[in-house]
Amino acid sequence: MTDAAEKILAYPTPRDPASPFLPSPELRALNDAGVTLTRVQTWDGRTPWLILSHAAQRQIMADPRVSANDHLTNFPHPTQAQAETIHDRPKTIFDTDGEEHTRIRRMLTNSFTRHRMEKIRPQIQKVTDELIDKMLAGPKPTDLVEALSVPLPSLMICDLLGVPYEDHEFFEAHAKVANAREKTAEENNASTRALGVYISGLIQAKMDRPEEDVVSDLGARVKAGDLTLDHATLLGVILLIAGHETSANMITLATALLLQNPDQLALLRDTDDPQVVASSVEELLRYLTIPHLLQRRIALEDIEIAGVTIRAGDGIIAPLPAANFDPVAFPNPDKLDLVREARHHHAFGWGPHQCIGQQLARIELQVVYPTLLRRVPTLKLAVPFEELRFKHDSLAYGIYELPVTW
Repeated sequence: MTDAAEKILAYPTPRDPASPFLPSPELRALNDAGVTLTRVQTWDGRTPWLILSHAAQRQIMADPRVSANDHLTNFPHPTQAQAETIHDRPKTIFDTDGEEHTRIRRMLTNSFTRHRMEKIRPQIQKVTDELIDKMLAGPKPTDLVEALSVPLPSLMICDLLGVPYEDHEFFEAHAKVANAREKTAEENNASTRALGVYISGLIQAKMDRPEEDVVSDLGARVKAGDLTLDHATLLGVILLIAGHETSANMITLATALLLQNPDQLALLRDTDDPQVVASSVEELLRYLTIPHLLQRRIALEDIEIAGVTIRAGDGIIAPLPAANFDPVAFPNPDKLDLVREARHHHAFGWGPHQCIGQQLARIELQVVYPTLLRRVPTLKLAVPFEELRFKHDSLAYGIYELPVTW
């Protein structure tokens, strides 16, 4: 097995427009050649390590000698805007390590347990059916993004957090700025500030009038002195953005993928077995990997991976799609196979920083795909596939609009 590639690639590497669901040809070629890690050059001229294999990503993302602290010098920021604004933001659950990270994560764990998410499955089903009712009663063609993909997770995360859904256009617009790779520091800061003012106001209001929701939980932590208001606000902003943007992209992207794979679509549409549905969702998550430019870390000490030494202070990028298309972990990875055992994918990351809301996302997807496919069995694209606009310029991969008819 080759341990490190010699040529330094510019990262991120572009996808092939003819195969937009797959990782870039460069990442797939490195996987096929058995490359475990290699240096790449990022937007700022730095040359962090790219960790490619599934096994090596698991090793590096669980290693306490590797830090998520993006305030450290040489951290491989995904965008210039994030690099320039990092010291304007307090550290959060995303960029803390060890006991500090565990303390913050523990405050949120009870809000996102599998048991608690299962309790809202009937509500997710109800909202899904109502949105599809509205779509079927409306004009054809329609944009699935506006009809279903965005409103379903937005409604659910608003209900869970205690955020008024009538404000969804405001926070959805600012979430798009937060996930864009090409926004300026000023634009990024403006959106962060706007969302911060909004969430801070909700937290302060619920400190006096708490309800059964996450924002009230954050307010209680502030009153108890466990969190500052600024810290609680940023946690609320992160949960609001991540709670709807990633799931919305996943609904859209997977629907387009299934429409291009009618045999797999039929398997998911026609099954009555919840285990087959659950397995299908895991394979779709593996195949599409919405956070396609993450995870990012920095080495605190020298670490050896596959005979190569990553020095203390070196930046590290673990591109999740590379692990999810590693042929050692997933034989014949380019094939969409809904009965594949794919639960060991990295679509939610790995290690102590893996996505805290993954159980909510799983249940939303387990409900929405079979419901949509059964209720609209003649669903099809309303435009040629080549006209779809994929989110190559976003940290969260997806499709901007998905015109469909039936």
